Amino acid sequence: MPSSAISASPPRAAAAKYATPMGTRWAKEKAQAGGSHAFDLPTDPSRIGPWILGECIGKGASGRVKLAKHYVTGELAAVKILPVAPLLNSRTSLTTAQAKHDKQRLGIDREITMMKLMNHPNIMRIYDVYEGEKELYLVLEYVEGGELFDFLVNRGRLPPVEALVYFKQIIYGLNYAHTFSIIHRDLKPENILIHTLNPPLVKIADWGMAAFAPPSLQLETSCGSPHYASPEIVNGEKYEGTATDIWSCGVILFALLTGRLPFDDKNVRHLLNKVRMGKYEMPAWIDPLARDLISRMLVVDVNTRITIPEILKHPWLLSASTSPSSSLSQAVILKNPPLPPSPSTLATPLSSPGHVDPELLASLLVIWGRHAGESGECIIHDLCSPAGEGTLAKAFYFLLGKYRDGVLAEQRRAEGDMQKFRQECESAFGPASRGEGPAIRPYIKRASTMRTGREHAYSDQLQPRPAFHNRVSSPTPVRAANGGHILLIPPQMTRATASSRSSSRDRPPSPIGPRQPGRPVSSQPNSGS
Repeated sequence: MPSSAISASPPRAAAAKYATPMGTRWAKEKAQAGGSHAFDLPTDPSRIGPWILGECIGKGASGRVKLAKHYVTGELAAVKILPVAPLLNSRTSLTTAQAKHDKQRLGIDREITMMKLMNHPNIMRIYDVYEGEKELYLVLEYVEGGELFDFLVNRGRLPPVEALVYFKQIIYGLNYAHTFSIIHRDLKPENILIHTLNPPLVKIADWGMAAFAPPSLQLETSCGSPHYASPEIVNGEKYEGTATDIWSCGVILFALLTGRLPFDDKNVRHLLNKVRMGKYEMPAWIDPLARDLISRMLVVDVNTRITIPEILKHPWLLSASTSPSSSLSQAVILKNPPLPPSPSTLATPLSSPGHVDPELLASLLVIWGRHAGESGECIIHDLCSPAGEGTLAKAFYFLLGKYRDGVLAEQRRAEGDMQKFRQECESAFGPASRGEGPAIRPYIKRASTMRTGREHAYSDQLQPRPAFHNRVSSPTPVRAANGGHILLIPPQMTRATASSRSSSRDRPPSPIGPRQPGRPVSSQPNSGS
Protein backbone atom coordinates (compact mmCIF):
# COMPACT_ATOMS: atom_id res chain seq x y z
CA MET A 1 0.00 0.00 0.00
CA PRO A 2 1.54 3.35 -0.92
CA SER A 3 2.40 5.58 1.99
CA SER A 4 0.30 8.43 0.61
CA ALA A 5 -2.82 6.36 1.37
CA ILE A 6 -2.04 6.36 5.10
CA SER A 7 -2.84 9.32 7.33
CA ALA A 8 0.28 10.95 8.73
CA SER A 9 -1.49 11.96 11.94
CA PRO A 10 -0.31 10.29 15.17
CA PRO A 11 -2.57 7.34 16.10
CA ARG A 12 -4.87 7.32 19.11
CA ALA A 13 -6.10 4.29 21.04
CA ALA A 14 -9.69 3.17 20.54
CA ALA A 15 -12.14 2.93 23.41
CA ALA A 16 -12.53 -0.34 25.31
CA LYS A 17 -14.55 -3.00 23.50
CA TYR A 18 -16.56 -3.82 26.62
CA ALA A 19 -18.46 -1.85 29.26
CA THR A 20 -16.17 -0.43 31.93
CA PRO A 21 -18.35 0.84 34.80
CA MET A 22 -15.41 0.35 37.17
CA GLY A 23 -12.97 2.02 34.80
CA THR A 24 -9.51 0.75 33.87
CA ARG A 25 -6.16 1.18 35.55
CA TRP A 26 -4.71 3.23 32.72
CA ALA A 27 -7.78 5.44 32.33
CA LYS A 28 -7.59 6.38 36.00
CA GLU A 29 -3.85 6.98 35.83
CA LYS A 30 -4.29 9.23 32.80
CA ALA A 31 -7.08 11.19 34.46
CA GLN A 32 -4.99 11.71 37.56
CA ALA A 33 -2.04 12.96 35.48
CA GLY A 34 -4.19 15.27 33.34
CA GLY A 35 -4.22 13.20 30.15
CA SER A 36 -1.89 10.93 28.18
CA HIS A 37 0.16 13.96 27.04
CA ALA A 38 1.44 14.25 30.61
CA PHE A 39 3.62 11.20 29.93
CA ASP A 40 5.25 12.68 26.81
CA LEU A 41 8.80 14.00 26.97
CA PRO A 42 10.22 16.90 24.93
CA THR A 43 12.88 14.58 23.54
CA ASP A 44 10.40 11.96 22.30
CA PRO A 45 10.80 11.32 18.56
CA SER A 46 7.76 11.72 16.33
CA ARG A 47 8.67 8.54 14.49
CA ILE A 48 11.08 5.60 14.61
CA GLY A 49 11.86 3.96 11.30
CA PRO A 50 8.54 3.62 9.47
CA TRP A 51 6.50 3.94 12.68
CA ILE A 52 4.64 7.15 13.54
CA LEU A 53 4.40 7.50 17.32
CA GLY A 54 1.07 8.44 18.88
CA GLU A 55 -0.31 8.78 22.39
CA CYS A 56 1.04 7.04 25.47
CA ILE A 57 -1.04 3.95 26.29
CA GLY A 58 0.85 2.69 29.33
CA LYS A 59 3.59 3.51 31.83
CA GLY A 60 5.59 1.50 34.31
CA ALA A 61 8.77 1.56 36.34
CA SER A 62 10.79 0.28 33.39
CA GLY A 63 9.44 2.68 30.77
CA ARG A 64 6.48 3.86 28.73
CA VAL A 65 4.38 2.36 25.94
CA LYS A 66 3.16 4.42 22.98
CA LEU A 67 0.78 3.54 20.20
CA ALA A 68 2.40 3.58 16.75
CA LYS A 69 1.26 3.33 13.14
CA HIS A 70 3.24 2.02 10.18
CA TYR A 71 3.51 4.85 7.68
CA VAL A 72 3.38 2.51 4.67
CA THR A 73 0.85 -0.16 5.70
CA GLY A 74 -1.15 1.57 8.45
CA GLU A 75 -0.56 -1.36 10.81
CA LEU A 76 -0.72 -0.49 14.51
CA ALA A 77 1.96 -1.46 17.03
CA ALA A 78 2.81 -0.80 20.66
CA VAL A 79 6.24 0.77 21.14
CA LYS A 80 7.84 0.08 24.51
CA ILE A 81 10.30 2.88 25.32
CA LEU A 82 13.03 1.83 27.74
CA PRO A 83 15.64 4.25 29.10
CA VAL A 84 19.08 2.67 28.97
CA ALA A 85 21.44 5.51 29.93
CA PRO A 86 23.10 5.08 33.36
CA LEU A 87 21.30 7.06 36.07
CA LEU A 88 23.64 9.08 38.27
CA ASN A 89 23.03 10.86 41.54
CA SER A 90 25.14 12.17 44.41
CA ARG A 91 25.07 8.78 46.16
CA THR A 92 25.91 6.64 43.14
CA SER A 93 29.44 6.08 41.91
CA LEU A 94 30.21 5.79 38.22
CA THR A 95 31.21 2.16 38.73
CA THR A 96 27.94 1.28 40.47
CA ALA A 97 25.86 3.14 37.91
CA GLN A 98 27.65 1.42 35.03
CA ALA A 99 27.23 -2.01 36.63
CA LYS A 100 23.48 -1.44 37.04
CA HIS A 101 23.31 -0.13 33.49
CA ASP A 102 25.08 -3.22 32.11
CA LYS A 103 22.75 -5.57 34.00
CA GLN A 104 19.74 -3.64 32.76
CA ARG A 105 20.93 -3.86 29.16
CA LEU A 106 21.52 -7.58 29.51
CA GLY A 107 18.04 -8.04 30.94
CA ILE A 108 16.51 -6.09 28.07
CA ASP A 109 18.54 -8.05 25.52
CA ARG A 110 17.32 -11.29 27.08
CA GLU A 111 13.68 -10.17 26.85
CA ILE A 112 14.17 -9.13 23.21
CA THR A 113 15.91 -12.35 22.24
CA MET A 114 13.34 -14.61 23.88
CA MET A 115 10.47 -12.76 22.23
CA LYS A 116 12.16 -13.16 18.84
CA LEU A 117 12.20 -16.91 19.39
CA MET A 118 8.48 -17.26 20.01
CA ASN A 119 5.83 -17.22 17.28
CA HIS A 120 2.48 -18.31 18.68
CA PRO A 121 -1.06 -16.87 18.45
CA ASN A 122 -1.28 -16.62 22.25
CA ILE A 123 2.06 -14.83 22.75
CA MET A 124 2.67 -11.16 21.99
CA ARG A 125 5.07 -10.76 19.06
CA ILE A 126 8.03 -8.42 18.71
CA TYR A 127 8.40 -6.79 15.30
CA ASP A 128 11.59 -4.78 15.56
CA VAL A 129 13.91 -2.89 17.89
CA TYR A 130 15.35 0.60 17.45
CA GLU A 131 17.95 2.50 19.44
CA GLY A 132 18.31 6.17 20.31
CA GLU A 133 21.03 7.89 22.28
CA LYS A 134 19.45 7.12 25.65
CA GLU A 135 16.48 4.85 24.93
CA LEU A 136 15.54 1.59 23.27
CA TYR A 137 12.30 1.25 21.31
CA LEU A 138 10.72 -2.21 21.21
CA VAL A 139 8.09 -2.39 18.47
CA LEU A 140 5.54 -4.93 19.74
CA GLU A 141 2.29 -6.37 18.53
CA TYR A 142 -0.60 -4.08 19.49
CA VAL A 143 -3.24 -5.88 21.55
CA GLU A 144 -6.13 -3.43 21.66
CA GLY A 145 -8.41 -5.15 24.19
CA GLY A 146 -6.30 -4.27 27.23
CA GLU A 147 -5.54 -6.31 30.33
CA LEU A 148 -7.48 -9.38 31.37
CA PHE A 149 -7.34 -7.84 34.84
CA ASP A 150 -9.40 -4.81 33.80
CA PHE A 151 -11.83 -7.12 32.03
CA LEU A 152 -12.35 -9.08 35.27
CA VAL A 153 -12.66 -5.90 37.31
CA ASN A 154 -15.61 -4.84 35.18
CA ARG A 155 -17.17 -8.24 34.47
CA GLY A 156 -16.65 -10.04 37.74
CA ARG A 157 -16.39 -13.83 37.72
CA LEU A 158 -16.85 -15.52 34.36
CA PRO A 159 -19.15 -18.40 33.43
CA PRO A 160 -17.20 -21.70 33.46
CA VAL A 161 -17.22 -22.15 29.67
CA GLU A 162 -16.01 -18.59 29.10
CA ALA A 163 -13.32 -18.96 31.76
CA LEU A 164 -12.21 -22.14 30.04
CA VAL A 165 -11.78 -20.28 26.73
CA TYR A 166 -9.31 -17.85 28.28
CA PHE A 167 -7.57 -20.42 30.44
CA LYS A 168 -6.92 -22.85 27.60
CA GLN A 169 -5.30 -20.13 25.50
CA ILE A 170 -3.01 -19.15 28.36
CA ILE A 171 -1.98 -22.79 28.69
CA TYR A 172 -1.45 -23.10 24.91
CA GLY A 173 0.91 -20.12 24.88
CA LEU A 174 2.72 -21.23 28.01
CA ASN A 175 3.13 -24.76 26.67
CA TYR A 176 4.78 -23.30 23.56
CA ALA A 177 7.24 -21.27 25.66
CA HIS A 178 8.00 -24.23 27.93
CA THR A 179 8.73 -26.38 24.88
CA PHE A 180 11.81 -24.18 24.43
CA SER A 181 12.56 -24.04 28.19
CA ILE A 182 11.45 -20.39 28.45
CA ILE A 183 9.83 -19.66 31.82
CA HIS A 184 7.66 -16.54 32.17
CA ARG A 185 7.79 -16.16 36.00
CA ASP A 186 5.32 -13.27 36.18
CA LEU A 187 2.00 -14.66 35.01
CA LYS A 188 -1.04 -12.72 36.24
CA PRO A 189 -4.15 -11.13 34.66
CA GLU A 190 -2.28 -7.82 34.25
CA ASN A 191 0.14 -9.57 31.87
CA ILE A 192 -2.56 -11.36 29.85
CA LEU A 193 -3.87 -9.07 27.10
CA ILE A 194 -7.18 -9.44 25.27
CA HIS A 195 -6.80 -9.22 21.50
CA THR A 196 -10.44 -9.84 20.57
CA LEU A 197 -13.62 -10.64 22.49
CA ASN A 198 -15.54 -12.38 19.70
CA PRO A 199 -14.02 -14.85 19.23
CA PRO A 200 -12.04 -14.59 22.47
CA LEU A 201 -8.29 -14.37 21.89
CA VAL A 202 -5.68 -13.55 24.52
CA LYS A 203 -1.92 -13.12 24.40
CA ILE A 204 0.73 -13.51 27.08
CA ALA A 205 2.78 -10.31 27.42
CA ASP A 206 5.61 -8.82 29.50
CA TRP A 207 8.49 -11.30 29.29
CA GLY A 208 10.85 -9.01 31.18
CA MET A 209 11.33 -11.54 34.01
CA ALA A 210 11.51 -14.60 31.76
CA ALA A 211 14.34 -17.08 32.21
CA PHE A 212 15.89 -19.87 30.19
CA ALA A 213 15.69 -23.03 32.28
CA PRO A 214 16.29 -26.45 30.69
CA PRO A 215 14.96 -29.39 32.74
CA SER A 216 18.38 -29.95 34.31
CA LEU A 217 18.63 -26.35 35.57
CA GLN A 218 16.98 -24.98 38.70
CA LEU A 219 16.34 -21.27 39.10
CA GLU A 220 17.17 -19.24 42.20
CA THR A 221 16.04 -15.66 41.64
CA SER A 222 12.87 -14.77 43.55
CA CYS A 223 10.72 -12.61 41.32
CA GLY A 224 7.14 -11.99 40.30
CA SER A 225 4.09 -10.80 42.23
CA PRO A 226 3.43 -12.22 45.72
CA HIS A 227 -0.25 -13.02 45.11
CA TYR A 228 0.74 -15.26 42.18
CA ALA A 229 4.15 -16.50 43.36
CA SER A 230 4.61 -20.18 44.16
CA PRO A 231 5.53 -21.45 47.66
CA GLU A 232 9.03 -22.40 46.51
CA ILE A 233 9.67 -18.82 45.38
CA VAL A 234 8.21 -17.37 48.59
CA ASN A 235 10.46 -19.69 50.60
CA GLY A 236 13.55 -18.57 48.69
CA GLU A 237 14.28 -22.10 47.47
CA LYS A 238 15.74 -23.21 44.18
CA TYR A 239 12.84 -24.01 41.92
CA GLU A 240 11.82 -25.76 38.72
CA GLY A 241 10.59 -23.09 36.35
CA THR A 242 7.69 -24.85 34.65
CA ALA A 243 6.12 -25.79 37.99
CA THR A 244 6.12 -22.21 39.27
CA ASP A 245 4.40 -20.99 36.09
CA ILE A 246 1.74 -23.68 36.60
CA TRP A 247 1.08 -22.44 40.14
CA SER A 248 0.54 -18.90 38.79
CA CYS A 249 -1.87 -20.26 36.18
CA GLY A 250 -3.79 -21.98 38.97
CA VAL A 251 -4.22 -18.61 40.70
CA ILE A 252 -5.40 -17.06 37.42
CA LEU A 253 -7.92 -19.86 36.87
CA PHE A 254 -9.28 -19.39 40.39
CA ALA A 255 -9.67 -15.65 39.65
CA LEU A 256 -11.46 -16.30 36.36
CA LEU A 257 -14.01 -18.56 38.04
CA THR A 258 -14.53 -16.65 41.30
CA GLY A 259 -13.66 -13.00 40.62
CA ARG A 260 -11.17 -12.96 43.49
CA LEU A 261 -7.73 -14.30 44.39
CA PRO A 262 -7.16 -17.47 46.44
CA PHE A 263 -4.32 -15.93 48.47
CA ASP A 264 -4.91 -12.41 49.73
CA ASP A 265 -4.26 -10.38 52.85
CA LYS A 266 -3.60 -6.72 53.62
CA ASN A 267 -0.59 -7.80 55.66
CA VAL A 268 2.14 -9.04 53.33
CA ARG A 269 3.54 -11.43 55.96
CA HIS A 270 0.18 -13.09 56.41
CA LEU A 271 -0.23 -13.25 52.63
CA LEU A 272 3.09 -15.02 52.14
CA ASN A 273 2.32 -17.45 54.97
CA LYS A 274 -0.92 -18.40 53.23
CA VAL A 275 1.02 -19.04 50.02
CA ARG A 276 3.63 -21.15 51.85
CA MET A 277 0.91 -23.36 53.32
CA GLY A 278 -1.25 -23.37 50.19
CA LYS A 279 -4.12 -22.21 52.39
CA TYR A 280 -7.20 -21.02 50.52
CA GLU A 281 -10.96 -21.58 50.45
CA MET A 282 -12.56 -23.18 47.39
CA PRO A 283 -16.18 -22.08 46.80
CA ALA A 284 -18.54 -25.05 46.79
CA TRP A 285 -20.36 -23.84 43.67
CA ILE A 286 -17.33 -24.19 41.36
CA ASP A 287 -17.71 -26.96 38.78
CA PRO A 288 -16.35 -30.22 40.28
CA LEU A 289 -13.97 -30.80 37.37
CA ALA A 290 -12.65 -27.24 37.60
CA ARG A 291 -12.27 -27.66 41.36
CA ASP A 292 -10.19 -30.76 40.79
CA LEU A 293 -7.91 -28.99 38.31
CA ILE A 294 -7.35 -25.99 40.60
CA SER A 295 -6.59 -28.26 43.56
CA ARG A 296 -3.96 -30.10 41.49
CA MET A 297 -2.34 -26.86 40.29
CA LEU A 298 -2.19 -25.17 43.71
CA VAL A 299 -0.20 -27.97 45.34
CA VAL A 300 2.67 -26.92 47.61
CA ASP A 301 4.70 -30.06 46.83
CA VAL A 302 6.32 -29.42 43.45
CA ASN A 303 6.76 -33.14 42.85
CA THR A 304 3.00 -33.76 42.93
CA ARG A 305 1.89 -30.55 41.19
CA ILE A 306 0.17 -31.22 37.87
CA THR A 307 2.18 -30.69 34.66
CA ILE A 308 1.08 -28.93 31.47
CA PRO A 309 0.71 -32.19 29.48
CA GLU A 310 -1.54 -33.45 32.28
CA ILE A 311 -3.50 -30.17 32.28
CA LEU A 312 -4.15 -30.49 28.54
CA LYS A 313 -5.57 -33.98 29.14
CA HIS A 314 -7.63 -33.00 32.18
CA PRO A 315 -11.37 -33.84 31.91
CA TRP A 316 -12.40 -30.20 32.46
CA LEU A 317 -10.42 -29.02 29.42
CA LEU A 318 -11.79 -31.88 27.35
CA SER A 319 -15.37 -31.35 28.52
CA ALA A 320 -16.00 -28.41 26.14
CA SER A 321 -15.49 -30.71 23.16
CA THR A 322 -18.62 -32.61 24.16
CA SER A 323 -20.82 -29.45 24.13
CA PRO A 324 -20.66 -28.18 20.52
CA SER A 325 -23.89 -26.19 20.90
CA SER A 326 -22.10 -23.39 22.74
CA SER A 327 -20.41 -20.77 20.57
CA LEU A 328 -17.78 -20.35 23.27
CA SER A 329 -17.16 -24.08 23.27
CA GLN A 330 -16.67 -23.88 19.52
CA ALA A 331 -14.16 -21.08 20.07
CA VAL A 332 -12.22 -23.36 22.41
CA ILE A 333 -12.13 -26.06 19.76
CA LEU A 334 -11.33 -23.80 16.81
CA LYS A 335 -8.63 -21.84 18.64
CA ASN A 336 -6.68 -24.93 19.65
CA PRO A 337 -3.42 -24.19 17.79
CA PRO A 338 -1.10 -26.89 16.51
CA LEU A 339 1.88 -27.72 18.67
CA PRO A 340 5.11 -26.00 17.60
CA PRO A 341 7.86 -28.01 15.93
CA SER A 342 9.80 -29.82 18.61
CA PRO A 343 13.34 -28.56 19.29
CA SER A 344 14.71 -31.86 18.01
CA THR A 345 12.98 -31.23 14.67
CA LEU A 346 14.66 -27.83 14.33
CA ALA A 347 18.08 -28.93 15.59
CA THR A 348 20.51 -29.17 12.68
CA PRO A 349 24.22 -29.48 13.58
CA LEU A 350 26.73 -27.01 12.15
CA SER A 351 29.66 -28.55 10.35
CA SER A 352 32.37 -26.67 12.28
CA PRO A 353 32.88 -23.80 14.75
CA GLY A 354 33.94 -21.64 11.82
CA HIS A 355 30.37 -21.71 10.51
CA VAL A 356 28.89 -20.20 13.69
CA ASP A 357 27.32 -16.81 12.96
CA PRO A 358 28.77 -14.30 15.49
CA GLU A 359 25.54 -12.28 15.69
CA LEU A 360 23.40 -15.34 16.42
CA LEU A 361 25.99 -16.58 18.92
CA ALA A 362 25.78 -13.22 20.72
CA SER A 363 22.03 -13.70 21.10
CA LEU A 364 22.51 -17.21 22.48
CA LEU A 365 25.06 -15.88 24.97
CA VAL A 366 22.44 -13.46 26.27
CA ILE A 367 20.02 -16.34 26.92
CA TRP A 368 22.53 -18.82 28.33
CA GLY A 369 24.28 -16.25 30.54
CA ARG A 370 26.91 -17.73 32.83
CA HIS A 371 26.04 -21.22 31.59
CA ALA A 372 27.51 -20.42 28.16
CA GLY A 373 31.09 -21.10 29.22
CA GLU A 374 34.16 -19.00 28.49
CA SER A 375 33.50 -17.03 25.28
CA GLY A 376 30.53 -19.28 24.59
CA GLU A 377 32.47 -22.51 24.06
CA CYS A 378 29.65 -24.57 25.60
CA ILE A 379 27.19 -23.19 23.06
CA ILE A 380 29.60 -23.65 20.16
CA HIS A 381 30.16 -27.25 21.27
CA ASP A 382 26.40 -27.86 21.33
CA LEU A 383 25.91 -26.27 17.89
CA CYS A 384 28.48 -28.60 16.35
CA SER A 385 27.56 -31.71 18.34
CA PRO A 386 26.05 -34.85 16.74
CA ALA A 387 22.31 -35.27 16.29
CA GLY A 388 20.53 -35.79 19.60
CA GLU A 389 22.91 -33.53 21.54
CA GLY A 390 22.76 -29.76 22.13
CA THR A 391 19.18 -29.72 20.89
CA LEU A 392 18.06 -26.42 22.44
CA ALA A 393 21.12 -24.48 21.26
CA LYS A 394 20.59 -25.69 17.69
CA ALA A 395 16.86 -24.98 17.76
CA PHE A 396 17.38 -21.45 19.13
CA TYR A 397 20.10 -20.80 16.56
CA PHE A 398 17.71 -21.83 13.78
CA LEU A 399 14.77 -19.78 15.10
CA LEU A 400 16.85 -16.64 15.62
CA GLY A 401 18.27 -16.99 12.14
CA LYS A 402 14.77 -17.41 10.74
CA TYR A 403 13.59 -14.29 12.57
CA ARG A 404 16.55 -12.27 11.25
CA ASP A 405 16.00 -13.50 7.71
CA GLY A 406 12.34 -12.52 7.95
CA VAL A 407 13.22 -9.00 9.09
CA LEU A 408 15.76 -8.61 6.29
CA ALA A 409 13.28 -9.91 3.72
CA GLU A 410 10.69 -7.41 4.92
CA GLN A 411 13.24 -4.62 4.62
CA ARG A 412 14.07 -5.67 1.06
CA ARG A 413 10.38 -5.76 0.11
CA ALA A 414 9.97 -2.23 1.41
CA GLU A 415 13.03 -0.79 -0.36
CA GLY A 416 10.98 0.38 -3.33
CA ASP A 417 8.76 2.52 -1.08
CA MET A 418 11.37 3.69 1.40
CA GLN A 419 12.86 6.55 -0.61
CA LYS A 420 9.44 8.09 -1.10
CA PHE A 421 8.62 7.30 2.50
CA ARG A 422 11.69 9.17 3.77
CA GLN A 423 10.93 12.20 1.65
CA GLU A 424 7.32 12.34 2.83
CA CYS A 425 8.33 11.84 6.46
CA GLU A 426 10.92 14.61 6.30
CA SER A 427 8.33 16.88 4.70
CA ALA A 428 5.68 16.02 7.30
CA PHE A 429 7.79 15.72 10.46
CA GLY A 430 11.14 17.34 9.79
CA PRO A 431 14.30 15.62 11.13
CA ALA A 432 14.03 12.08 12.44
CA SER A 433 14.25 13.17 16.07
CA ARG A 434 13.05 16.24 17.92
CA GLY A 435 16.06 16.17 20.18
CA GLU A 436 19.62 17.10 19.39
CA GLY A 437 20.83 13.51 19.55
CA PRO A 438 21.48 11.15 16.63
CA ALA A 439 18.62 9.77 14.56
CA ILE A 440 16.84 6.64 15.76
CA ARG A 441 18.43 3.57 14.19
CA PRO A 442 17.90 -0.20 14.19
CA TYR A 443 19.22 -1.77 17.37
CA ILE A 444 22.43 -3.77 17.29
CA LYS A 445 23.62 -5.46 20.47
CA ARG A 446 26.75 -3.94 21.90
CA ALA A 447 29.91 -5.95 22.47
CA SER A 448 29.27 -6.03 26.22
CA THR A 449 26.23 -8.24 25.67
CA MET A 450 28.45 -10.85 24.02
CA ARG A 451 30.34 -11.62 27.22
CA THR A 452 29.69 -14.64 29.35
CA GLY A 453 28.97 -12.62 32.45
CA ARG A 454 32.24 -12.89 34.36
CA GLU A 455 32.51 -9.11 34.67
CA HIS A 456 28.82 -8.54 35.44
CA ALA A 457 26.34 -11.18 36.56
CA TYR A 458 23.46 -11.79 34.20
CA SER A 459 20.19 -10.56 35.65
CA ASP A 460 16.92 -12.47 35.36
CA GLN A 461 14.85 -9.29 35.31
CA LEU A 462 14.98 -5.83 33.80
CA GLN A 463 16.01 -4.15 37.04
CA PRO A 464 17.22 -5.37 40.45
CA ARG A 465 14.49 -5.26 43.07
CA PRO A 466 14.23 -6.20 46.77
CA ALA A 467 13.95 -9.89 47.64
CA PHE A 468 10.97 -11.51 49.31
CA HIS A 469 12.76 -11.73 52.63
CA ASN A 470 13.66 -8.05 52.46
CA ARG A 471 10.02 -7.12 52.01
CA VAL A 472 8.90 -9.44 54.80
CA SER A 473 11.41 -8.02 57.25
CA SER A 474 10.31 -4.46 56.55
CA PRO A 475 9.81 -2.50 59.79
CA THR A 476 6.57 -1.11 58.33
CA PRO A 477 4.73 -4.19 57.04
CA VAL A 478 1.42 -2.34 56.74
CA ARG A 479 2.88 0.23 54.33
CA ALA A 480 4.62 -2.55 52.44
CA ALA A 481 1.34 -4.37 52.16
CA ASN A 482 -0.50 -1.28 50.99
CA GLY A 483 2.13 -0.69 48.33
CA GLY A 484 1.62 -4.15 46.97
CA HIS A 485 -2.05 -4.61 47.82
CA ILE A 486 -4.56 -4.61 45.02
CA LEU A 487 -8.09 -3.56 44.79
CA LEU A 488 -11.33 -5.44 44.98
CA ILE A 489 -12.80 -6.91 41.88
CA PRO A 490 -16.45 -7.58 42.59
CA PRO A 491 -16.77 -9.95 44.28
CA GLN A 492 -13.56 -9.58 46.30
CA MET A 493 -10.74 -10.05 43.78
CA THR A 494 -7.64 -8.03 44.55
CA ARG A 495 -5.10 -6.70 42.08
CA ALA A 496 -1.61 -8.11 42.28
CA THR A 497 1.48 -6.06 42.83
CA ALA A 498 2.53 -4.99 39.36
CA SER A 499 5.90 -6.41 38.59
CA SER A 500 7.23 -3.75 36.28
CA ARG A 501 5.41 -0.63 37.36
CA SER A 502 5.99 2.00 40.00
CA SER A 503 3.88 2.48 43.10
CA SER A 504 2.61 5.44 45.09
CA ARG A 505 1.97 4.45 48.68
CA ASP A 506 0.91 7.92 49.81
CA ARG A 507 -2.43 7.95 47.97
CA PRO A 508 -5.37 5.74 48.92
CA PRO A 509 -6.39 3.01 46.48
CA SER A 510 -9.10 3.72 43.95
CA PRO A 511 -12.21 1.49 43.77
CA ILE A 512 -10.29 -0.93 41.55
CA GLY A 513 -6.78 -0.63 42.90
CA PRO A 514 -3.80 1.60 43.65
CA ARG A 515 -3.66 4.90 41.81
CA GLN A 516 -0.22 3.88 40.65
CA PRO A 517 0.58 0.21 40.07
CA GLY A 518 2.72 -1.42 42.74
CA ARG A 519 6.30 -2.63 42.60
CA PRO A 520 7.19 -6.28 42.15
CA VAL A 521 8.69 -8.53 44.74
CA SER A 522 11.91 -9.91 43.38
CA SER A 523 15.47 -10.38 44.45
CA GLN A 524 18.89 -9.29 43.45
CA PRO A 525 20.53 -11.71 41.04
CA ASN A 526 22.48 -14.38 42.87
CA SER A 527 24.63 -17.27 41.83
CA GLY A 528 21.73 -18.98 40.11
CA SER A 529 19.62 -18.05 37.15
